[in-house]
Amino acid sequence: MAESKKPQKSKKKISRYNTALRYSGLAFQLAFFIVIGVLLGRWLDEKMANDTPYMTALLSVLFLILGLYTSLKDLFRNDQ
Repeated sequence: MAESKKPQKSKKKISRYNTALRYSGLAFQLAFFIVIGVLLGRWLDEKMANDTPYMTALLSVLFLILGLYTSLKDLFRNDQ
């Protein structure tokens, strides 16, 4: 009987690690989207010779929204 309790504890421990890894992965995914938006916006601002970084601001917000959408979609899909 004592043997059957040990695998349950290790499964719970593994489950906690999997949950933590999933959430940290979502954070990195969101950060990736934001960085791509900023870099693309800066590049476009340089190409268009803008004095004010309009494209950087616009694309960083758009990629933030895209990253949030993707992260939340993945989060809710995995919870069900």
